[in-house]
Amino acid sequence: MADVAERKADQAPPIGLSASSGRYLLAPYACLAEESRGRLFPEPASPTRTPFQRDRDRIIHSTAFRRLKHKTQVFVYHEGDHYRTRLTHSIEVAQIARALARAFAVDEDLAEALALSHDFGHTPFGHTGEDELNELMADYGGFDHNAQSLRIVTKLEKRYAGFDGLNLAWETLEGLVKHNGPLTGPYGEGRPLPGPIAEFSAQFDLDLSRHSSLEAQCAAIADDIAYNAHDLDDGLRAGLFSLPDVTGLPLVGDFLATVRERYPGLEESRVIHEIVRRQITVMVEDVILTGQAALNALKPQSQQDIRAARRTLVTFSAPMREKERAIKAFLFQRMYRAPSVMKVREDAKQVIRDLFEAYFSGKAEMPDDWGQSWHEADASPDEQKRARLVCDFLAGMTDRYAILEHQRLFDATPELR
Repeated sequence: MADVAERKADQAPPIGLSASSGRYLLAPYACLAEESRGRLFPEPASPTRTPFQRDRDRIIHSTAFRRLKHKTQVFVYHEGDHYRTRLTHSIEVAQIARALARAFAVDEDLAEALALSHDFGHTPFGHTGEDELNELMADYGGFDHNAQSLRIVTKLEKRYAGFDGLNLAWETLEGLVKHNGPLTGPYGEGRPLPGPIAEFSAQFDLDLSRHSSLEAQCAAIADDIAYNAHDLDDGLRAGLFSLPDVTGLPLVGDFLATVRERYPGLEESRVIHEIVRRQITVMVEDVILTGQAALNALKPQSQQDIRAARRTLVTFSAPMREKERAIKAFLFQRMYRAPSVMKVREDAKQVIRDLFEAYFSGKAEMPDDWGQSWHEADASPDEQKRARLVCDFLAGMTDRYAILEHQRLFDATPELR
């Protein structure tokens, strides 16, 4: 493994940019690009981009990012062009993450990179696919979408001549696996540590027992803000519930009353948008005020003070957290567990199960670009190696490709609608 001195090669500031331009007026607790811990494989510094800008660009140009276009949030890809996909969701999360990072004077590019890549490890058919893959992989190390995101950016993306993966900076990798908090130690909350994360951290220590950077915390809370608001939007537009159903919801009911009073007779689609944009705004403002209070109390002088804080600093206030939980509970019952959605979930599980069993047994051949790896795994007595290869292949599928593969291999395929 490269030593620290070698990895410092990627830390020179871009030519033509200076602190006097305002570009580097970041808080002392921000992740400063010039102090990055570097990359696993050393690379020459870019004359025009910081390490975090390069990471953001590599993420956007990756195959995994393009696949998000046809990966489900809640509805399968052909349900309608106006519903969220993993791609549109990730872009919306990135916008909120940048706004929060700007408010806290930390690195916006790092926050954006983490927001854009946070769903890389998600399977086709959303959490349904993840749950089914985890069950199928129970004897082979299980499946975790955060661990899969790490596998994608460190191993499965094969684009560069000098290394597998995207060779992202340490801070980006750390934020990708720890954006929800520590994974080991007294603050790891007893979470089982996924094998892929443990293995990579042994090679390139991700400091798993401490909290993540403030940039990663911005990306994490931005995810919560985005999916609460936008799932409400999608659920209303899909007819899973109606505006009268949300009158008693915290925040939402008040916004509905305000909009109807201010704009009587406004068509429903605009009413919904007015509610959603108000919800996002008030949640973002709450996080900023709460985070600023936490920072004022802690008085951090470096990014290491953030990691050692023993708690998440970028979060909702207690009253807002209760309101957010109520919205989540409503969405869980009326959207994620709606009868029509549950029917699709069961059919989607069957598609994942059939495909896994077909590939793992060797009854179905892997595509050409996976062929060599499959033949090596098939010849190996190690079933875990074969199972992980099949899992990687399935996890990377889009909804559309999974359905097409099932149609190619089986006589009958669920319609998933």
